[in-house]
Formats: sequence, C-alpha cells, structure tokens
Amino acid sequence: MAQHFLLSAAARTLSLSKVMRMSDDAALETFKAIRWEDNGGEPYCPRCGCLAIYTYAARKVFKCKSCNAQFSVTTGTIFASHKLPIRDILAAIAIFTNGAKGYSALQLSRDLDVQYKTAYVLAHKLREAIGAANDNSQLSGHVEVDGAYFGGYVKPANEKENRRDRRLAINQSGKRQVVVIMREREGRALPFVTKAEKDGVPLVQQFVVSEATIHADEASHWDALAIKFETKRINHQEAYSLDGACTNMAESYFSRLRRAEQGVHHHVAGKYLDAYANEMAWRENHRRVSNGEQFTMITRAALDHPVSRKWKGYWQRYITNRQEAA
Repeated sequence: MAQHFLLSAAARTLSLSKVMRMSDDAALETFKAIRWEDNGGEPYCPRCGCLAIYTYAARKVFKCKSCNAQFSVTTGTIFASHKLPIRDILAAIAIFTNGAKGYSALQLSRDLDVQYKTAYVLAHKLREAIGAANDNSQLSGHVEVDGAYFGGYVKPANEKENRRDRRLAINQSGKRQVVVIMREREGRALPFVTKAEKDGVPLVQQFVVSEATIHADEASHWDALAIKFETKRINHQEAYSLDGACTNMAESYFSRLRRAEQGVHHHVAGKYLDAYANEMAWRENHRRVSNGEQFTMITRAALDHPVSRKWKGYWQRYITNRQEAA
C-alpha cells in the first residue's frame, strides 16, 4: 500500500529544533534571504528601491545611500516595530506551520514563553498575511459549493422543560455566521463569510467562470445557479455521492475548519471568523506541500505584507476603547 504523503519523509523538511538553535545572525540571514530573494538575499531600500546600502556594524539596520532612509529586515512588513527577537518570530512561524488543524494562541504563548496577548496578535498577523496571499481568482472546472454555520454557541437549559430547539433563529444568539465555500475538484478552496447561506449565490456567480460545472446540495437557494452554470445536485438524505454529483471536497474543508474551532480554539469570535476561514483554506490548498515549503511561503507572505492596520497596536486600542466605554 502506498504511503500517505503526510506520513512520508518528503512532507517533513522543517526542523523546529534547528530553528530554535539558530543564532541571531543566522535568523537574520534567513529573513534577508526570503525577503530579498529577488536580489540574492541582499537588502535594498524599501522606500526608493536603491541597491546601494550602508550596513551598520553595531546595529542590525541598513541605510540607503540615495534617500538616507534607515530600515531593518522587517521595516514596512507585518512584523514592523516588533519586539521579539527575529529567531523567536521564525520559531513562531515554524510552530504555526506545523499546526495542521490550526494553533491556539495560548499554546503558542507557552511555547515561546511570551504573554498571551503577544502570541494572539502574532498568530493573527500570520493569518492576515496568508489570507492576503490566497489566490482569489475565479474558479473553474468542477466546483463544489456549500455553506455551514459557525460560532454563536447557545448553552442548552439545565431542565428539560426549559429547553428549546437551538436550530431556530428565535432561539439563537444572533452571532452565528455562515462560511460559504467554493472548491475546485483537486484544486483551490475559496471561502467567504456571510449572514446566510443564500448570500453565497451572488458570490458563486462572481467568483466562478460561467463554463464551470457547479455541484451543490438540494437547498433551494442554489436553484438560481442553474441560470448561469451547468449544475449537478446531490440529495444528502439519499447519498453522499451519486452519478458524479457530490460536495465531499467542500465538506472536507468544513471538517478541517470545524476541528479548528472546536478542538483547537474552542471559540471563534464572529468578527474574526473570516481570518480562520482563510487560514484553513490556505492549509487545505497546500496540504500536499512539505512543511519546509509551507514555512517559507508563510514567511514570504508575512514579509511581503504591509504593516497591519488591524493588528498593529491592537491591545492599546482595546484598552482605550474599554476605558472610554466605562
């Protein structure tokens, strides 16, 4: 029997122990090689693009000979103004990479021996970077579409006579949202967060080419897709796959996202659901890529991403808003 890729040696090309044993200089050289790969790992000015650079001996910063701007290896990236050593950031990326079903901020804070708030923001910065790096171009071929509810947990009443059907909108907290997934057969997964599954219809019409074949379940709102696409429907009360119609690849994505929500994070706030949805799409899209390549891709995405307006100063704004509300 052929060995599954994830169990093979080819899937394991990243050693966390090697990353943790790196010196500060070695970690810096790794960052330089990834950020300035197009220039052989040699830095150039992020402001004017000049290749003539001064290197300071005492500090790990550079100075442009043209515009006199000083910059570091993380200037203008999502790691700008970082306080953690470069090696610890690389270790965080390696740990985050190896979390096949996601990685919690609490566990990351323990692994790095940093505050929970530091680990929380760092993990979300990585999610923002890989979410931005996802390919959002139109899907083609056989595309499976489906939706699933996440978040908004309502605790059941203790006594039987007080219990209500939590599936009904009147008995929900109002925080539940739907992740609508479009996924090519053996291809990319493209998620969106909406208030209701029917809101995914115009998104499918926008992000799937008209020549594609759509696979969907029997929910009535998907009927509108037949106007533009060839559609195949599957009744899950009868079978999971029948006559070539199925949404098993879409369900596979939901399985990964559900395990991340329930088994790793335990709670996902609605306003951050899109970040987790995009993270799981990225992991699904690159599940047959070695962890060493994934590590490089995540690091490159983070170094290519500009300063995060959402996560830079997040806790300072959070405290300020709490004080003003009080």
